[in-house]
Amino acid sequence: HQPGTEKWSVVTTCRTTPLLGTLLSEKLTQMMEWASKRSVIRMNGDKFRRFVKAPPRNYSVVIMFTALQPQRQCGVCRQADEEFQVLANSWRYSSAFTNKVFFASVDFDEGSDVFQMLSMNSAPTFLHFPSKGKPRRSDTYELQVRGFAAEQLARWVADRTDVQIRVIRPPNYAGPLLLGFLLAVIGGLAYLRRHNLEFLFNKNVWAFSALCFVLIMTSGQMWNHIRGPPYAHKNPSTGQVSYIHGSSQAQFVAETHIVLLFNAAITMGMVLLCEAATSDMDIGKRKIMCVAGIGLVMLFFSWLLSIFRAKYHGYPYSFLMG
Repeated sequence: HQPGTEKWSVVTTCRTTPLLGTLLSEKLTQMMEWASKRSVIRMNGDKFRRFVKAPPRNYSVVIMFTALQPQRQCGVCRQADEEFQVLANSWRYSSAFTNKVFFASVDFDEGSDVFQMLSMNSAPTFLHFPSKGKPRRSDTYELQVRGFAAEQLARWVADRTDVQIRVIRPPNYAGPLLLGFLLAVIGGLAYLRRHNLEFLFNKNVWAFSALCFVLIMTSGQMWNHIRGPPYAHKNPSTGQVSYIHGSSQAQFVAETHIVLLFNAAITMGMVLLCEAATSDMDIGKRKIMCVAGIGLVMLFFSWLLSIFRAKYHGYPYSFLMG
């Protein structure tokens, strides 16, 4: 029992607590000042260590680790950054905005030491640093599965912080203008051919339109619209670009375009086979159409099946290509 030591311990605690409170207040004031200027706070190694890693901290920080410099050629990073900005702006200008959550970004060229500190070798990556304790596995956003749409990020933030963010996007007039232009073109054509509207009753026109719609919907375009996945993935270590996602739970935008083209080629092959069987053309042309149709169906169905095998590991069947 050492009374002197006990007394010194009490004095130390009394002196340290006000210092921690002052330091926390200074950090909050600085973070609020930065957030008032930019919804996404740009951080380097020093800022990250001081305002995110070092205690005390009673606020959460959602950080996007990215590589936006042109020489990095990370197109996905730019797309993800746009969605992250939408999310941060929706929170910053919301009436419910508080100092409970801040949004920040660390660019590889400005904070490579942070990437090294966290053993991070890919971008973009989203991490949540909670106000207390260390980040858990669920504090890493599953980008490949959920995509980087602002709405998906908002759900993840709500799950990690209990902060509900209503995503508000700036008005985009491109869609309405394109639709108006398309309707104007259709209306103009209908007016010019107002005395001969037989094309509206042409079954081939309607069949082609319906076929295009089916191909677009079955290729996964609606999933892309909802989830907002990246167009492709470039491995920052090897530089290799992947257009087909390796999991059956996710996909890239490029993957849907590839599947759409393959399905369209198979459909074209089937149409050629049907025409070869029912057409009144001479036998030579019908043979050519038959061979071309069989070739299209066999080749592109084999490629489509190989993509399916790559995503659904262990699928036992293949055709032409392993």
